[in-house]
Amino acid sequence: MLLPVPPLLRPPVHRVRALGLPPVRALMNLRELVSALNDFASPALAESWDNVGLLVEPSPPHTVKTLFLTNDLTEEVMEEAVQKKADLVLSYHPPIFTPLKRVTWKTWKERLVVRALENRIGIYSPHTAYDAIPHGVNNWLTKGLGACTSVPLHPSTAPSSPAEGTHRVEFCADAEHLDAVLFKIKDIPEISCLTTFPARVEGEEQTRVSLNCSQKALLEVVALLSQNSLLHHKTEILLLQKPPLPHTGMGRLCTLSEPASLSDIIERIKGHLQLPHVRVAVGTGRTLESPVKKAALCAGSGSSVLKGTEADLYLTGEMSHHDVLDAVANGISVILCEHSNTERGFLSELRDALVIHLQNKINIIVSEKDRDPLQVA
Repeated sequence: MLLPVPPLLRPPVHRVRALGLPPVRALMNLRELVSALNDFASPALAESWDNVGLLVEPSPPHTVKTLFLTNDLTEEVMEEAVQKKADLVLSYHPPIFTPLKRVTWKTWKERLVVRALENRIGIYSPHTAYDAIPHGVNNWLTKGLGACTSVPLHPSTAPSSPAEGTHRVEFCADAEHLDAVLFKIKDIPEISCLTTFPARVEGEEQTRVSLNCSQKALLEVVALLSQNSLLHHKTEILLLQKPPLPHTGMGRLCTLSEPASLSDIIERIKGHLQLPHVRVAVGTGRTLESPVKKAALCAGSGSSVLKGTEADLYLTGEMSHHDVLDAVANGISVILCEHSNTERGFLSELRDALVIHLQNKINIIVSEKDRDPLQVA
């Protein structure tokens, strides 16, 4: 007969926590969490057509104990989030994209909003911001090729440099014309950063004027200055170019450390994405044994990002029939894996990265119901 061990003789229980991370605090204020998520991947990096950031917000104050990650927020996934007591869903694809004119029980996307608010669940979507960042979806996808170096196909530029305007206009004016010109310039919309400072021009004391303006405003500024030949003669126009962000942008052009056959690359991709099948189009003049040295890739739907890129291989989730034909005609092979299959595997890596970024303050889980809607029958 086994006797119970007296409490004082029981071995102590040691709670193990991640090296270098504080113990789980088990909650964050929603706005604090959203700010941290925006720091992880700035919404300013998303494409202009995208709908990113906090999309559904329960009435404040709202605390988050559990962050729930999914690639697509379907009704089945929402019910999973409810059952797992999620407080915020991070859905890579924005479930709200086209504007909703009403929130009823009629359509499935409206029902997502209803269910979220009923259960006090916020919804946040990063989408193409996660495509652009160096530690994002496209970077994860490059790992399926094997050892390689990569650069963005379409580099991102610093969103806040310069803060305003596409052009800078600088000119000098004497005291006789300065006030009249400034008065008229201030009436032109989309003018910013208007400054004046003393200047000496050809031995005369004048005032140098500098301003930033949009492309549209530039036409009005030039037209105004052209009315005075002295002002127009002394005008300089500079194009304000935003500096590129290193390793940041849409798509990736990958150079493999060692060339590999197309058939080997196919197997690597299938293993990385954990797929039994992918769709393949072999480029004209190529075979499955042809070497691949350069591969251009884009998670999701890559036609617009990959188009015109010189490479041995295009890797993406989906492309139109005619874009595949164009690539093949140019001797470029194509691997298609279905849209979300090129994205979903990133969620596990994202979970680990967010645990560190959020300092282990909340519980982070990945959906078990989320899956690509297309299957090979």
